[in-house]
Amino acid sequence: MIDSPSPEPGRTGSPPAPLLVAVARGIALVVVVPLRLIWELVAAVGGWLHRWLLAPVGRFLDRWLLRPLGWLLRMLLWVPLVWLGRGLGWLFRTLVWVPLLWLGRGLSWLARTVVWVPLAWLAYHLIWVPLRWLGRLLAPLGRLLLAGLAAVGRWLAAAGRVLLHALAWAWWAAGRLLWWCYALTLRPFVLAAGWLWRNAVRPVGRAVAAAWRATVSPAVRWVRRAVVDPVRQATREALTALGLRG
Repeated sequence: MIDSPSPEPGRTGSPPAPLLVAVARGIALVVVVPLRLIWELVAAVGGWLHRWLLAPVGRFLDRWLLRPLGWLLRMLLWVPLVWLGRGLGWLFRTLVWVPLLWLGRGLSWLARTVVWVPLAWLAYHLIWVPLRWLGRLLAPLGRLLLAGLAAVGRWLAAAGRVLLHALAWAWWAAGRLLWWCYALTLRPFVLAAGWLWRNAVRPVGRAVAAAWRATVSPAVRWVRRAVVDPVRQATREALTALGLRG
């Protein structure tokens, strides 16, 4: 069911939209109306499927398949694996990790003393100092580039706000258009059909059923008792007398 549309977004207290906003709204409305209709249909079908199919099937599978299977996996696989992992962890920690830790500490001290300190000194004097000098030289160009990028970013942000505003208005307008289409086309037929069912079809059906019970049903019972049953009994007796019926 399509909900009644909310007030137009951005209408309260906003100035008249410029030409760019009006054109963007028109284009966005043409694009968003089919998407809004598909969205409403998918939401309705998805809700029905979740309520009457997915949720019952999920509860059935969870109770009769997943929980027993989880219990079996836990008792037959997870618990043995946990105990095995604890034993292997203790062996690994005692026989491998502790020796590797001491070896790693020794190699770390050796690398820091023999390799890292000389490399750090060389990197500072041969790379960092020249790069710092080059950065000071190129700083004005970098500031100019950042200013240009900031201007472009502000322009893109403004265009993005206009686009988002147009899409929001188009989404609202699509909902309002679909609601009015429903209210002017399907809703009168639904209300009329409900009124006709309550005030015409149901009373007529009840009257026909009452007339059937009052006329046809007694007549059928009388014909069965007065005609059909005697004829059947006479036929059975005649066949028995002629020896044609065992």
